Amino acid sequence: MKILIVDDDPAQRELLQGFLENQGYSTLSAPDGQEALRLFEREPIHLVLLDHRMPGLSGDAVLERLKEMNPKVRIIMITAFGDIDTAVSVMKLGASDFLEKPVDLSVLLKMIQQIEQAVNVEEDVAQVKEALADGPLPLNIIGESRAIEDVLSLARRMAGSPWPILVCGETGTGKQLAAHLIHLLSHRGDGPFVDVNCAAIPETLFESELFGHLKGSFTGASHTRRGRFELADGGTLMLDEIGEIPISLQPKLLRAIQEGRINPVGSEEERDVNVRLISATNRNLRKMVDEGSFREDLFYRIRVLEIEIPPLRHRREDIPPLLEFFLKRYGSPSLRLSPEAEDTLIKYPFPGNVRELEHVVQRTVTLARGPVITPADLPDEIRHFQATTQGTLEERLEAVEREMILSALEKNGWVQTRAADQLGISERVLRYKMQKAGIRKPG
Repeated sequence: MKILIVDDDPAQRELLQGFLENQGYSTLSAPDGQEALRLFEREPIHLVLLDHRMPGLSGDAVLERLKEMNPKVRIIMITAFGDIDTAVSVMKLGASDFLEKPVDLSVLLKMIQQIEQAVNVEEDVAQVKEALADGPLPLNIIGESRAIEDVLSLARRMAGSPWPILVCGETGTGKQLAAHLIHLLSHRGDGPFVDVNCAAIPETLFESELFGHLKGSFTGASHTRRGRFELADGGTLMLDEIGEIPISLQPKLLRAIQEGRINPVGSEEERDVNVRLISATNRNLRKMVDEGSFREDLFYRIRVLEIEIPPLRHRREDIPPLLEFFLKRYGSPSLRLSPEAEDTLIKYPFPGNVRELEHVVQRTVTLARGPVITPADLPDEIRHFQATTQGTLEERLEAVEREMILSALEKNGWVQTRAADQLGISERVLRYKMQKAGIRKPG
C-alpha cells in the first residue's frame, strides 16, 4: 500500500516517513496541498496522511479535491488543533479517521493496518465482481455487507490454491454458492463441478456413489458406474453435509483425498483422480470429533482452509437487495413491497437464512392481492414474530423458542429426532411444541 504524507512541517514529514518505511510501507511526501494533488494525479496512492492546517490550500480543501479525484481514497486528518467540531467536520467531508499532534505512532499504525485490510478486501471483491460480470459465470452474488465482502475476498484468495476447503454455515446461507464461486475462480473453472449431498445418500450406497462400482459387484449393480470422484476428475468435488458420511467409510475417503486414488466397488485396480475437494457442513465437526462420530485425521485433512458463511440475521443490510432480486425473479414488474412490509422482513431473524427469504418471497408474490405487498400479505410466522417482539414477556419468550425450534429443524433437515437432540428435549416434547407454535415442514 502506498501512503502520501502531506505536512508543511519537514520534521513531521521525516518522522512519519521514516516510521512507515520501517514498517514496510511505500511512502511519498508533499510540503503543501498543491504538490500533494500533483503527486496524487501521477501515483497510485491508497492512503493520505493530511495535515489539517497548512499555508495555501487547507487540509479541508485538499481532502475535498482528493475525494473528487478518487472517492475510494482513504484519508487520515492530522492536526494540532483537535476538537469535536473539527473531527465531525473532516469526517463529514470523507476522512477515514482523525488524529491529533503529537501523533501516537502505535495508534497511527493500528489505523493504517485496519485501512490496509479494508483496501485489500475491496480489491479482492472488485476482482470477483469483474470476473462475474465479464466471464460466463452462472452465479448471482447478492449482498452489500462487509460480511459478504469478507467472504468474497476469502473465496478469491482460496481459489488460487490446491488445498481442501471446509465451508461452514447454517442451513440456507449459501455454502454451495460459495463453493461454486471458488471453483469458477480457480484454474479448474473450465472443469466439472460435482456436488454431492451426503445427507441424501443411503449409508449402503455411499461407497458406490463416491467411488463407483463394477457391473455385478453387488445385488442390483446391473452396469458399471463411475463414482463422483471420477466424474469430478480435473475439476472440483463438493461434499455437502460431510458430517453425514458414515464413520465406516471415512478411512476410505481420507485415503482418496491423501493419495488421489480410488477403488471402485468390486475392482482390484486403483484409479488416479485429480480433484480439488470442497466440503460443507452446518454441523460442529470439532464436537463430532470429540464424540467419536467423525475422524480427527479426516477433519484436519478437509479443513486445510476454512470459510464461514454468516447467517442472514448478522447481515441484515443484505436483506433489501435480496428482496429486490427475488421480487424481480418471481414477481410481476409492477409488484413492490410497502415500506412497512420491508421493515418487517428486515427485522425478522430468518432462521432458514437466504433460502427461507427466497421461499417467503415466492409464497408472498403468489398470494398477494394487489400490486403493493403489505405486512398483511406476509406469512403467519413473520407477522407472529413482529407482534410478539412488541408483546408481553411470555409472548416474546414464545417467539424466541419458536425461532430456536425452526433453526434446529432447518439445521437437521427437518429430522425431528436430531433437532430434539440439539435442543436438549425429547422428540415427544418437540412435536408438542411444534403443534403449539403452528410449525410444519415446508411442502
